[in-house]
Amino acid sequence: MRIALVAPSSDPFAAHLDPRSAAEATRVLSLARSLAAVGHRITVYARKDSDALPESAIAAPGVTIEHVPAGPAAPVEPDALTAHLPEFGNYLTQRWRRNRPDVVHAHSWAMGLAALAGARGLGIPVVQTFGSLGGAERRYGLQETPSDARIRLEACIARSADAVLASSAEELADLARLGVPRAKIKVVPCGVDTEQFSADGPVAERGARVRLLAAEPLTEPDSLAITVHALADIPDAELVIMGGPDKAGLTKNKARQDLMRMAKTLGVGNRLVFTGRIAPEDLPALLRSADVLVSTAPYEPVGLTMLQAMACGTPVVTPATGAAQDAVVDATTGLLLPPGIPHPARLASVLRRLLANSLRLEAYGIGAADRAKSRYSWERIVRETLTAYAGCVRRPPAAVTAKNAEPEHAPADEAGNEAGEASRSSGQARKAHA
Repeated sequence: MRIALVAPSSDPFAAHLDPRSAAEATRVLSLARSLAAVGHRITVYARKDSDALPESAIAAPGVTIEHVPAGPAAPVEPDALTAHLPEFGNYLTQRWRRNRPDVVHAHSWAMGLAALAGARGLGIPVVQTFGSLGGAERRYGLQETPSDARIRLEACIARSADAVLASSAEELADLARLGVPRAKIKVVPCGVDTEQFSADGPVAERGARVRLLAAEPLTEPDSLAITVHALADIPDAELVIMGGPDKAGLTKNKARQDLMRMAKTLGVGNRLVFTGRIAPEDLPALLRSADVLVSTAPYEPVGLTMLQAMACGTPVVTPATGAAQDAVVDATTGLLLPPGIPHPARLASVLRRLLANSLRLEAYGIGAADRAKSRYSWERIVRETLTAYAGCVRRPPAAVTAKNAEPEHAPADEAGNEAGEASRSSGQARKAHA
């Protein structure tokens, strides 16, 4: 099967404005490699967001990446991408007229617009993965509130696509509330490389203290502050915050400075550790070294770091939202907190009780690794993805005529109109901000 994956970025390790973009790039590239490993030919169409990127490159056997010239060769906020989507869609149309894929799979709402525009009139089925829905982000009160235009666009895209792959049961329910037919939605979560991330392997060096690992990146200081406050009530534990700039830039990072100032005020400055940028090959060892992965994010739509930690045998403590409430089996692979932002005292109490019982902690770790391998291995995710692809049946291109093509793709027009509104709204918002 010839499969086209349409994504905002193809490089998980490039500079991203949002850490979720890096996680989504990891997801797309892992899916591409896993699909190719079972015999399919994959082309990833990703926006050229750097002058250093070539027109095309081979990412793995059977996987080609084409970098689409649409907008500036630099990272762009998702809302600002709408101005460049016509250019992206036109590029896809020209490529697919000459080299037609059997199915198109778009990742993110913006890429869904580009994919629908590119496939219009060609009889190519389009599958959509959002990664995160604006309505859910608004419900959980994330800092950057999604625009009304984006939320309307997501509904149009979901109804226009031939199939929608939800990352969690909660997202499936949200899509159904948007009016997407239930038969069109399949829950296909993000996968994890269970060979790279496993309970067996090197363990990062650590001291005698209990090690808590923060799931949030340094770009989420408000969420991390909750765990820093909880650390004050967990004696003899250290909190490791992963990622951020390299060592040279870490000391000047404002979020790090603010968190360290807070930690010193609370008397836990000597128990707060910042790793800085982590090489991909070093991440499994760091995850294995932790006693618990702690998440205080109010909404976790995909949960890649959580899945990687579980695969390494590290239990997870997290609010029961999004992908977390599917992945974490409460009191078996970790602990689920009530939805919402946890109170530091409540979080500290839960962690103290868990850390005091070493047998239970070990059992949770074993359960977490087993859960990750059995439910979230890329082998299983690929099977579920291919089943969804196979269910997208559309007439061949020869059957699509000028007379009958328009009604079939009328929802794409609706999405296109919304895209124009989103682009105007985004421009107005940027001017107001300036």
